[in-house]
Amino acid sequence: MFRRLPSADGGAPSLRVTVDGVPVALRPGETVAAALFLAGHKAGRTTPVTGSPRGPYCMMGVCFDCLVEIDGEGNRQACMVEAREGMVVMRQMGARALDDKKASSC
Repeated sequence: MFRRLPSADGGAPSLRVTVDGVPVALRPGETVAAALFLAGHKAGRTTPVTGSPRGPYCMMGVCFDCLVEIDGEGNRQACMVEAREGMVVMRQMGARALDDKKASSC
């Protein structure tokens, strides 16, 4: 369903990010959500309780269905983050493990 439209300037993808360890080529200005789609993923996460897949839906930061881990930081909205060279994206599947250090400081 997702396919990249031709760019107005004819520019080729020049950024490289990884999504779950798979390299993806992006154009400057494209989002992490585009990287998910280009990597062949419809979902960037699953819900903790039922495991239902969730993926980019509104593409404007309202629904929070596109949450992923970016460069080690979880719960980032893929549709709102512009991709940068070397970015590492991991899909969030199921419940997250608690970090004991962070949990004890609450």
